[in-house]
Amino acid sequence: MVLAVDGLRMRYGDTEVLHDVSFRARHGEVVALLGPNGAGKSTTIEILEGFRLRSAGTVEVLGVDPAYGDERWRSRLGIVLQSWRDHGNWRVRELLHHLGTYYAPYSTSSIHRPWDTDELLAAVGLTDHAGQKIRTLSGGQRRRLDVAIGIVGRPEVLFLDEPTTGFDPQARHEFHDLVRRLAAEHSTTILLTTHDLDEASRLAHRILILTGGRIVAAGSPAELTTLIAGEDEVRWSIDGQQFRRSTADSTEFVRGLFTQYGAGVTDLEVRPASLEDTYLALVRGKEPVA
Repeated sequence: MVLAVDGLRMRYGDTEVLHDVSFRARHGEVVALLGPNGAGKSTTIEILEGFRLRSAGTVEVLGVDPAYGDERWRSRLGIVLQSWRDHGNWRVRELLHHLGTYYAPYSTSSIHRPWDTDELLAAVGLTDHAGQKIRTLSGGQRRRLDVAIGIVGRPEVLFLDEPTTGFDPQARHEFHDLVRRLAAEHSTTILLTTHDLDEASRLAHRILILTGGRIVAAGSPAELTTLIAGEDEVRWSIDGQQFRRSTADSTEFVRGLFTQYGAGVTDLEVRPASLEDTYLALVRGKEPVA
């Protein structure tokens, strides 16, 4: 097991921000941590990274308690923060090459050796900007560099904090492909925080929904969609009058409509329950079904 978290608690003074958080992650698994602002996502990530000491519970990352991780352990991690604000006078290629040298002494295998600089530039779409000073990059280009900095050591565990902020649709698509390759081809375990539910459903094998410092639901996107009594929305018209109904069994409901009204049913539309519906129901306090 790559990540093992049991009974994690975090208290700031009299305020407890994490309550008995427990989860696991395996090699090559992408886990998305979703939740509203203040839910405890960042605190959880910082504890796993070894940047913050927990109040209680047990945590292991790559078999090590992050509170006692050494440099060799840290070399096996990659971190993409929401933003980096330094290195402005470095050129892109120079910075990535320089950072890669820090990881070389800790390389344990060919799979987890630091990236070749040109290969990394191509992977994040910065080949054409390799010679530019970082301060001259656009916001989207700078965000790609943030990702490159996070994965330069080809980590075994990668923490991504809102990684596609500022990406245009093409850049977001390319980044999603990169995440999938890291997980599938290099067995990289990835813990992702995002407010983008579509991104979570596209990338994650499992999603954890955190609210009020507790994990209130966990499962694949499909499992979470059915966890709550996620009702489909059916819309239709009869004689020009519009109707709308929420139902747990849209197929049976539509069959009943046509049995009763036949060809009089027009403008029929069925909107299936979505991950967004499930997420909103959970964070608004609806009790999950066990």
